[in-house]
Amino acid sequence: MDTMTKNKIKEIIVVEGKNDTNTLQSYFQCDTIETNGDTLNENTLKRIEQAQKVRGIIVFTDPDTPGEHIRRQINERIPGCKNAFIDKKKARTDKKVGVEHASKEDLWQSLKNCVTFSSPIQSLSFEEFLDLGLMGDSFRRNQVCQWFHIGPCNAKTCFKRLNGMNATKKEIEDRFNAANCDN
Repeated sequence: MDTMTKNKIKEIIVVEGKNDTNTLQSYFQCDTIETNGDTLNENTLKRIEQAQKVRGIIVFTDPDTPGEHIRRQINERIPGCKNAFIDKKKARTDKKVGVEHASKEDLWQSLKNCVTFSSPIQSLSFEEFLDLGLMGDSFRRNQVCQWFHIGPCNAKTCFKRLNGMNATKKEIEDRFNAANCDN
């Protein structure tokens, strides 16, 4: 593939603002819907719902509290959304955090590793979550978040997202075992 060819994204990407759109469109052939920051109004939600029906959407908000708030609102209202997550360290300047600050390679990795959360069927019990050491050990929990591409999150959100992906205790243990073999 030559360097002038842009990867085409079939789904419409939901971002927070114009800078996110400009960055993504400079690297990829894509369409976006902008939420205009944390002000997710009814008209925008209806546009996102329609886009999900027609082309599918990828929620790609900033890795910060307002971004997570927007992501949660969209996923609660519109089932089957794909979600792209980018690590805060890869999307920051000295003063700001946002999708627009990430490199093309990091953005592409995030878009290639989208996850979809289904309605939770509790594939992982809270007791199993605790047994895996994901409650008090943020390093261990962040490893799991990276492996499953669900973005860094606190224990409650991690538990919810893992269940939303129907992840099992065995799958998580297998990842830890594989990681230990690599060391």
